[in-house]
Amino acid sequence: MGGIAAIAQQAGHRVTGCDANVFPPMSEQLGALGIGLIEGYGADQMSLSPDLWVVGNVVTRGNPLMEAILDRGDRYQSGPQWLAEHFLQSKWVLAVAGTHGKTTTSSMLAWILEHAGRNPGFLIGGIAPDLKVSARATEGECFVIEADEYDTAFFDKRSKFVHYRSKTAILNNLEFDHADIFADLAAIERQFHHFVRTIPGSGRILIDGQGAALKRVLAMGCWTPVEEFGTTAGWEAGPADEEGGFEVAWQGKPVGRLRWGMAGNYNRMNALAAIGAARHAGVKPAAALEALSRFQGVRRRMELRGTVRGVRVYDDFAHHPTAIRETIAGLRQRHRAGRILAVFEPRSNTLKQGALKDALPGSFEGADNVYIHDAGLSWDAAAVFAPLGARVRCESGLPALVAAIAAEARDGDHILVMSNGGFGGIHQKLLESL
Repeated sequence: MGGIAAIAQQAGHRVTGCDANVFPPMSEQLGALGIGLIEGYGADQMSLSPDLWVVGNVVTRGNPLMEAILDRGDRYQSGPQWLAEHFLQSKWVLAVAGTHGKTTTSSMLAWILEHAGRNPGFLIGGIAPDLKVSARATEGECFVIEADEYDTAFFDKRSKFVHYRSKTAILNNLEFDHADIFADLAAIERQFHHFVRTIPGSGRILIDGQGAALKRVLAMGCWTPVEEFGTTAGWEAGPADEEGGFEVAWQGKPVGRLRWGMAGNYNRMNALAAIGAARHAGVKPAAALEALSRFQGVRRRMELRGTVRGVRVYDDFAHHPTAIRETIAGLRQRHRAGRILAVFEPRSNTLKQGALKDALPGSFEGADNVYIHDAGLSWDAAAVFAPLGARVRCESGLPALVAAIAAEARDGDHILVMSNGGFGGIHQKLLESL
């Protein structure tokens, strides 16, 4: 929603907005753009009398401002619908969907197009240092969008990505998530099928060739040429060297070597998908490899927040068991020495409800010590994480959690903080405590 606000402002509209518990980096971006932000959802905001209310999917019935909008009969739309009707119709839309990796892959793809001189617009759920902002409108033909399967709004229960009319689509992976709105994996697969139905025959779908769920999605019907990544039938990555670089091949034929410092098999898959999507938009693989060799990553994706007394503190958005496991493995690949102290806040609606909780202990196997902030959970974190034995510590209070981590940390350790929220500013608190 913050990105949509930025695009609307660039289009010449006067934009204000409201939200609760706003945290960086989006709060910083909105402030830098001069977009007025009101804390909370008071009905007194009706005095603004805007031409249009653009409603995010966090808003539910019972929200005082939304109730006032309905009572007065004001005009309102969802964010995806506004974007589709007012901005995307004339664009070559490159959409990145999947349970994991959407933000990083979207950022890679937008950066490749930018480096190739295509001047793309984009709307991404994070900020890459190379791109400087999470969203922008341009005169360029291409528009890269992070395409989410979460529902659109309280009045539109379709997944957001069906609005975007994509020409190029990446289906990165597909696992069960969003237990608050989806009953099971089959329900999510059905939404991905609806997304596939919107992609034209002149378009292109890039799919994780190892994903059984994605294969089931395509089996429901597909009218668009498909390219795989992660298999010898399509885009393939060779083994990573010590710096993370690897050879890239297309259908068994080498196309070049990517020399970069990003770690983890998941980032190699993200890169392959971005290279393939960029090729569909007319960027040669050699140019894509050159761009990615300069890619600096994304904020809140293995972002080093600081080093004190030889202890590194990282911030990462991982909140699904698979993402947690891959993030820890990626950090270990990058740093063979030193302990990994994994710090986790089960904040997503899925985990708060207890869905996927039994998969969590296994996802932390690669960490040396595990610290869980268990406030507000509907399940017993200590019991769930008991298989990890003495390696795990659960705390409901943030000060006690920070104190325990800082007391344990020593020179050479890596503190990996994972949450899809602000986590009470724990990163700075840890650095200060250290």
